[in-house]
Amino acid sequence: MFKLIPLALCLLLFSCKNAKTDDAAAMPETPATVAPAEITDAKYIDVGKAGINALSAGDVAKWMESYADNAIYRFNNGDSIVGKPAITEYWTNRRTKVMDSISFAYDIWLPVKVNTPANEMQAPGVWLLGWYQVTAKYKTGKSMTQWVHTDLHFDASDKIDIVIQYLDRTPIAAAMAK
Repeated sequence: MFKLIPLALCLLLFSCKNAKTDDAAAMPETPATVAPAEITDAKYIDVGKAGINALSAGDVAKWMESYADNAIYRFNNGDSIVGKPAITEYWTNRRTKVMDSISFAYDIWLPVKVNTPANEMQAPGVWLLGWYQVTAKYKTGKSMTQWVHTDLHFDASDKIDIVIQYLDRTPIAAAMAK
């Protein structure tokens, strides 16, 4: 997870624009270039925060309001859930049958617009990168706490259509074991 922080910092560096100095004003104008990625509208942070607040409250329906019908939810281990109904069912089951509670703390958000993907695996457009500490109490009576990184991609309608979540399954499995 912490390996992604340098990537986010690199994205920040690519997005910075140099301020013109007096010397630069005397130089001939060159055509503006578009940065490969740039920081974008902070409104996406509100979507991320509202989502984790709704999930903490057990309101999966409210959380899913920001999702596109064709959304894909991917985990770092290769598992995925396809479609808003399937994602809703998965998280409804987790919140009602598997977990007693889930909470999020120390959240950090970075809204980034990818103008020029670095490879075919990157989707252009708006991404919200989120890091936070998750504490979940399970029906087994056990709990776990870990840091999670989540990437949210927004479609042209500002709905989440791709989620990539990076977490460690080991503490989850231990907390779920009877």
